Amino acid sequence: MKTFFAEVIVPLHLNGTFTYRVPQEYNDTVRVGQRVVVQFGSKRLYSAIVRRISEEVPAYSVKYILSLLDEEPILDERELRFWEWIAGYYMSCLGDVMTVALPNAFRLASESAVSIHPDFTGELSDLTDKEMQVVQLLADHPVMTVDDISRAIGLAKMMPLLDTMIEREIIVMDEELRERFKPRCSAFVSIGEGFRTPQQLKETLDRLESKASTRKQVDVLLKYLQLSGNGAEPVARRLLFRTDDGFPVSDSAYRTLLRNGVLVQEERTESRIESYESTTSPDTIVLNDEQQAAYDYLSRCDRPVALLHGVTSSGKTEVYIKLIDQAVQQGQQVLFLLPEIALTAQIINRLRKYFGDKVGVYHSRFSVSQRAEVWQRTRTSDPDTGFQILLGARSAVFLPFRNLGLVIVDEEHDTSYKQSDPAPRYNGRDAAIYLARLWNARTVLGSATPCIETYFNAKQGKYGLVEMKKRFGGLGLPEVLCVDMKEDHDDATHLSKFLADHIRQAVENHEQVILFQNRRGFSLRIECDNCHWTPRCQHCDVSLVYHKSTNSLRCHYCGYSIPVPDQCPACHSHHLSTKGIGTERIEDDLEILFPKARVARLDLDSTLQKNRYIEIINDFQDRNIDILVGTQMVTKGLDFDHVSVVGIISADNLIHFPDFRAFERAFQQMTQVSGRAGRHGHQGKVIIQTFNPYHQAIRNVIDHDYNAMYLSQITERRVFRYPPYFRLIDITLKHRDRDLLNEAADQLAAQLRQLFDKRVVGPEYPSVTRIRGLYLKKILLRFEQGEAIADAKRITADIVNRLTADKRLRPLQVHFDVDPQ
Repeated sequence: MKTFFAEVIVPLHLNGTFTYRVPQEYNDTVRVGQRVVVQFGSKRLYSAIVRRISEEVPAYSVKYILSLLDEEPILDERELRFWEWIAGYYMSCLGDVMTVALPNAFRLASESAVSIHPDFTGELSDLTDKEMQVVQLLADHPVMTVDDISRAIGLAKMMPLLDTMIEREIIVMDEELRERFKPRCSAFVSIGEGFRTPQQLKETLDRLESKASTRKQVDVLLKYLQLSGNGAEPVARRLLFRTDDGFPVSDSAYRTLLRNGVLVQEERTESRIESYESTTSPDTIVLNDEQQAAYDYLSRCDRPVALLHGVTSSGKTEVYIKLIDQAVQQGQQVLFLLPEIALTAQIINRLRKYFGDKVGVYHSRFSVSQRAEVWQRTRTSDPDTGFQILLGARSAVFLPFRNLGLVIVDEEHDTSYKQSDPAPRYNGRDAAIYLARLWNARTVLGSATPCIETYFNAKQGKYGLVEMKKRFGGLGLPEVLCVDMKEDHDDATHLSKFLADHIRQAVENHEQVILFQNRRGFSLRIECDNCHWTPRCQHCDVSLVYHKSTNSLRCHYCGYSIPVPDQCPACHSHHLSTKGIGTERIEDDLEILFPKARVARLDLDSTLQKNRYIEIINDFQDRNIDILVGTQMVTKGLDFDHVSVVGIISADNLIHFPDFRAFERAFQQMTQVSGRAGRHGHQGKVIIQTFNPYHQAIRNVIDHDYNAMYLSQITERRVFRYPPYFRLIDITLKHRDRDLLNEAADQLAAQLRQLFDKRVVGPEYPSVTRIRGLYLKKILLRFEQGEAIADAKRITADIVNRLTADKRLRPLQVHFDVDPQ
């Protein structure tokens, strides 16, 4: 009999695959793309993905695969090639890609399972209080994980206690693998075999109504018939026993009906995803001339990638829907990417209006089981349960498509498509383009303010290009006005009189206002008026941000927080004042200035609770909020009917940022938030507050002139050797010891310069030199566009591996960021 060996991907930050022997009984069943259980190290068990199977005998001893988790592969060759491209292009490990790509429910790892030692006599007199609590817990729950015990007895550091109990043979600890996803099973009720015809039902009801003792059974039966469409469909038992509908039913009467066979209860697999029906056809959408021209171009474009450059409110979504309908009619699947989960709320409702249950949503706000179900329904070919349209944030590129025909990346310029941590630090937009290429699918990139690299590719002919320069319905672009804060500045509120007057007028006219300030918190810091002491984070080299709602000072990098001091710890002065403004401060000022207006805030702090973002957006859409203050969350793709005024509180914070993309980003954010104004009915107004009203970025926003911004930036990029003319690899080194970090960074830079010469920039400290207790240094590699950099990546990774092999430098962390954003 043949002997097979499998190369598997393990969900760990380790390079390459690992070889295991296939047990003889699995020779005919093991396949590429299946999950298998393997032992890694001395005790740990993991679910791994089979990448290759061969008969080649390795030159070293290998362990056996312990078991198969799937009857059929959950990944095919195309998806595994996509994983390998992500790992190779973004200089990460395959295990890192597996961790990001697979839903948590499919990534199993062993947990330390604790149970009573079989030889323990049960003598409790020699036990400490904590040991006794553990034994009593295990008496009620024979097997528990370390985390479960820790939570139950309220002890954070459990291992010293458990190690002592293991040595005394009170407990044993084993590794067990837990499957975290199980199909949701619920009890469903249907009508019994002999009671299904109208005549049989009538006779049964008459008989039950004739006796006072059985009238509660009539209530149960009538409620069932109402919910089931007179017995046409089974009904979930929980719906039958709902009390909030004003019709409670008797449990004993229900059980009697089951005993008599009138009703039948059975367990069925039930979807965790809410069901929707389409309410109208995409054929009802009537495109204007510009939209029709864009649709026609994108339908027949001979390039695999095309850019749809349309001004805000030009009707790009209607074009998307028509393209989606075309793909669905051809039996293809569609991937619709949005930069943030927050944006899915509005667009998903629009897509479900036309496509109903064909639309699936995939993002991190879903539960573990919901994500696993979306994954399974993406790969199924069953037309009744499978999804044809998948909408989600960047992680949706890893879904197991079965017939991908169209990829749409909306707001393609957005930085949220780039994953910063952990590895792989991939760009969802670029990964989607490569994924589409694997499927020979079309890709449409859409934006009112395209990324400069994307627009450059379109202008060079690498991508197709179609532009929509008018707003839908003939509306004019918003009027953009600029306020010179040197002449009209109120230190008390940080709102100019000009902006305050427009807000007041909008509220009085029952219109809505959006204010954009890209800083959260109340103020950027507090400062002592006498000695200028400023509280700083213990773990990061940054000042702490003041949050009034919690009366705390908080680090936005690591989460470190302290109460606001009553006095300066340096000079004991009580004169502490706030410096700078955030969204919380603006919200506070607005409530004082406009006491009758309903004000809300949209930022990370106000949306921590699940679904809180959707609640705020819905309240604003339903006009329960007059003024909405927010960070960049308010700039992205939202569509409101009654916003007449948009205010940009501090444009200077956007422009004066130490990054070569600052000019581009400032233009994009100001243009995008401007696009929220005057989308329906009449032209809106945008008011920009700045101390530099003649800055080129602001003038470009006022003139709605993307091309002027692009031309000025593309010239600078060529001169200073930045994308799109050069490709960048950002290398970040981290270590707790500053001296060792400097030594390692200098050593790495010197070795890289020997190979790449002037392509190496640095090492340099970043603007924040320490985060979470680790000092940082950066090295930048610059390669001219067109250079083959695959070998450069491999050589760089080898140099880093040799460097970290030094015993003194093993704690050194080195992160690669290819095409940094």
